[in-house]
Amino acid sequence: MCIALLTTAHPEYPFILLNNRDEFLTRPTAKAAFWPSPNEHVLGGRDLQRPEQGTWLGLTKQGRLACLTNFRESGAQIYGTKSRGGLPKAFLTLTPDSAKSSKEFARHMVEDVGVSDVGGFSLVFGKLTKKDVCAGEGKGLAIISNRTENASATTWICSKPGEIQGLSNSHFGDRTWPKVVEGEKRLQNTIEEHVAAGSNKQDLLNALFEILSLDTLPRRKHGQDWETYVYQLRNSIFIPRIGGKEVSNSSADEIAAADESLTAKADSGVYGTQKQTVILVDKDGMATFVERTLYDEHGHATDNDAQQYEFEIEGWSD
Repeated sequence: MCIALLTTAHPEYPFILLNNRDEFLTRPTAKAAFWPSPNEHVLGGRDLQRPEQGTWLGLTKQGRLACLTNFRESGAQIYGTKSRGGLPKAFLTLTPDSAKSSKEFARHMVEDVGVSDVGGFSLVFGKLTKKDVCAGEGKGLAIISNRTENASATTWICSKPGEIQGLSNSHFGDRTWPKVVEGEKRLQNTIEEHVAAGSNKQDLLNALFEILSLDTLPRRKHGQDWETYVYQLRNSIFIPRIGGKEVSNSSADEIAAADESLTAKADSGVYGTQKQTVILVDKDGMATFVERTLYDEHGHATDNDAQQYEFEIEGWSD
């Protein structure tokens, strides 16, 4: 039940991204950091459970951004032969001097590599530059999914100032998910309040993490069947700890899809919002990347376990 909220509506921070990663709490995961050589230009967490060590969210020193959400469509495969975390990794690990555009990468992934055997996903990616997110002179960020049949079907967002976009565990544009609609509304209100008050960056960060921490999930009623309850996860931006025996035979994908056939075996039955991340990019191209890890490797709640990085995006004004 991950969520990503993106906006170009703040006059001082022309690009903002909010992300919750919802997973099994004990899934082996590396905290956000700059990656080992030869990918030391990439900042993000890594999934350590699969050999690809892919990611769900990352940003490079050159401004390449990639954010992944999973979903499952009725009757479609849950898993593919390729790692979904490898998709954002492929974009982020392009060499720092690569001239490959988002459009070219989309064509390569969809038409050359192929995305139909990856499992359900949506990938938001692109290069953050002053031209794209401040002046609205570029194409913005691309979205491809396992539904994308060819490069011409690529969706483009955040191509001009004033946009607020949300995406969760369904295809982009699905307005039947209350958490997406509510997240977009609260993000709009937060930006307006922050601008009106003239608050500082830390106040803005705190307010954005408050959005990511909004828990409106109804608690499970006595005797309520699991499939019916899991469907409610689409109502809440933040997912509190749920599980135990109830989800011990479920995969994270199946939980996210609220599918009726909960049959796959998982390593842990405790599920919830594992990590929260906010990315701010100001008008001068200074990026602030803050990740909060809510649970340690044993599934125990942490106390203010946060990683914060700041750097100037190379080539911002080019």
